[in-house]
Amino acid sequence: MKTTPLIKLAAVGLAMTAIAACTPRRPADTGAGTEVPPANNPQYPGGNSGPIEGGSVGAAVPGSEQDFVVNVGDRIYFDLDSYSVRSEAFPRLDAQVSWLQRYPGVTIRIEGNADERGTSEYNLALGARRAESVRNYLIERGVNAARIDTISFGKERPIAAGSSEDAWARNRNAHTAIVSGATR
Repeated sequence: MKTTPLIKLAAVGLAMTAIAACTPRRPADTGAGTEVPPANNPQYPGGNSGPIEGGSVGAAVPGSEQDFVVNVGDRIYFDLDSYSVRSEAFPRLDAQVSWLQRYPGVTIRIEGNADERGTSEYNLALGARRAESVRNYLIERGVNAARIDTISFGKERPIAAGSSEDAWARNRNAHTAIVSGATR
């Protein structure tokens, strides 16, 4: 039986299609991780999966401010009109406790923040309660109270611009700032 060039070409095409169908594909980049978290459940950049490695990020000097920010996390989020620490923030705060116990010479300042809604006075008071909630959590788990100061910025230092649920969710936070003692 003699095969024509057209049949040979069709057979080769069919074989290539079969091989391509069996080859694993990389998932398409959907941009996940670049979105602002939903207002009812802000995510924690960096997660709680341990240190980030690779590039200059993994090269953070142990005990440095960069080490704290990158490998532990410096911010937790709150619900609307609330200063109760959410259960999803516990792993991040527990990691802060461990880091602070590892570096006893470091002092911190907890900065309480609120979204733009409400009066300045209300938001300053709410930010103060949020900062104090985080401070109490850290103290209850063994961090010396003398190492922790608090301040409220109310709605004066937003981290997300805009007047949307997403922006408001990001701006309802407590930020743990290294004041002194970290390797710089």
